[in-house]
Amino acid sequence: MRALRGLIIAVAALLWAGMAAAEEVDLELVLLADATGSIDTQEIIFQRRGYADALTSADVLDAIQSGAHQKIAVTYVEWGDFTSQDVVVGWRILSDQASAEAFAAELLAPPRRARGRNAIGQALLFGKSLIEGNEHEGYRKVIDLSADSANSWNGVPLATAREQVVAAGITINGLAILCRACSGRPVGYDLEKAFEETIIGGPDAFVITADDMQQFSTAVKRKLVLEIASGPQRLGAAAK
Repeated sequence: MRALRGLIIAVAALLWAGMAAAEEVDLELVLLADATGSIDTQEIIFQRRGYADALTSADVLDAIQSGAHQKIAVTYVEWGDFTSQDVVVGWRILSDQASAEAFAAELLAPPRRARGRNAIGQALLFGKSLIEGNEHEGYRKVIDLSADSANSWNGVPLATAREQVVAAGITINGLAILCRACSGRPVGYDLEKAFEETIIGGPDAFVITADDMQQFSTAVKRKLVLEIASGPQRLGAAAK
């Protein structure tokens, strides 16, 4: 009994130490960027530049500073088929101009590695694993998926993945890309509506549309400000 009691105390101490080591942030944010076959390498660079510009903008930095902890944890992932999810930039704390610019520099440097046919469900579960396995503890946890299609052709079924992510207390937001000057094929349906019905989920989930290349960076910035600055009660109203 004494040995068992000692083991229980040791395990509890390890668990407490792990919890104590978790860095508190206002938001844990996984940026899941489309890198499927309809997105060419030039568009990959364009997407990364859009996120880099948005994350270093005054509006986004002001949103970060508005939080209780004045910092967020962010990672950027490019996704393709069910075997292809690439962490372009791992978890980083963004709290000021310097940390945002460092993230942007990391984001623009690596080559493209993710490719293949849409596996949105697999991408969502990959994002979930990144949130559950990091060393941060956010008041809110969000997966932000961008795509130029709502189809999911392989891997874990989208409905199954969506249910598991939302059940874990993670909100799924979306950026529907209608970037018709790029390489992607125009979809024959209402992409924003498809996002709303099949992809986004959780408290105050929302979708924003990027109608063309010129509006992409603006859409990304607006989406990030909504996610970072708005509390759970205000997010849905702000997105309307």
